[in-house]
Amino acid sequence: MDYATLLQLLDTTLRLATPLLFACLAGLYSERAGIFDIGLEGKMLMAAMASASVAFLTGSVWVGMFAGMAASLVLAGIHGVASITFRGNQLISGVALNFVASGITVLIAQRLFGQGGRTPPLAGDARFEAITLPLAEELRGVPVLGPLYAEVISGHPLLVYVALLMVPLTWWVLYRTRFGLRLRAVGENPAAVDTAGISVVGLRFAAVAITGILCGLAGAYMATALQAGFGREMTAGRGYIALAALIFAKWRPVAALWACLLFGFFQALALRPDVVEAVVQVKVPVPFLDALPYVLTVLVLAGFVGKAIPPRAGGEPYVKER
Repeated sequence: MDYATLLQLLDTTLRLATPLLFACLAGLYSERAGIFDIGLEGKMLMAAMASASVAFLTGSVWVGMFAGMAASLVLAGIHGVASITFRGNQLISGVALNFVASGITVLIAQRLFGQGGRTPPLAGDARFEAITLPLAEELRGVPVLGPLYAEVISGHPLLVYVALLMVPLTWWVLYRTRFGLRLRAVGENPAAVDTAGISVVGLRFAAVAITGILCGLAGAYMATALQAGFGREMTAGRGYIALAALIFAKWRPVAALWACLLFGFFQALALRPDVVEAVVQVKVPVPFLDALPYVLTVLVLAGFVGKAIPPRAGGEPYVKER
């Protein structure tokens, strides 16, 4: 495999890892606050449909992006009410939202556009276009680093860079702010947080809201940047893969970046069977390559990556003692 092919593979990896990273960080906020959220997939799907639909109807990708965030926040609010206010089973609530999103997105898209549950292709101002970073063309001729900067780092839609910036921002929020300290505490010992006079319900709803915003960005990216419109079940299990990446990263933001890049790399390999065959010198079936990210997900969830200890109060509704 030559250097140019490697750069193409890394470029695809970064593009495919972006929605996983948004969703993984979304789950990180939620689970650090003690709310398990299996519904990442449904929020991403709903956001993708809403952003693509609104972007097509208005001709503005920005309006579409905020519509996707709003749609995701609606599902996040439902999950919050079910699991925090009514103390329902968090896993069942998340799975139910995934089923609802799977059906309602196709129903709404079919009602609006009549194209089998898809939106019309997006173009122009209805899509996020690639951004060329400063000096990308000037540095292209520099050996090794020049092509890396020009081909891999530069030339991505805005939301790719937003996702990357969210990693240090999340680390700073969780470990260097009072809000982050309280958020982590409410996922470990909500009774102690309540005793200190801090609202457990308020913190958990704040975490659920952040989860909704980030899932909204993930769905908007998929529909208006990674692809040119919404299609039936277009998230294709990425919400579950993001949860596996979160467990793989042991609920740490920087490790989450590397975990998502690893999953993104396996997805990129599925698009380049010629590269795999050139490396292993054996013809590899394309369906096997398509299954690699999901096989890795199963291995992570089966515990083959070492013991991952979730927040102690995760998944447990908090009942205030009287």
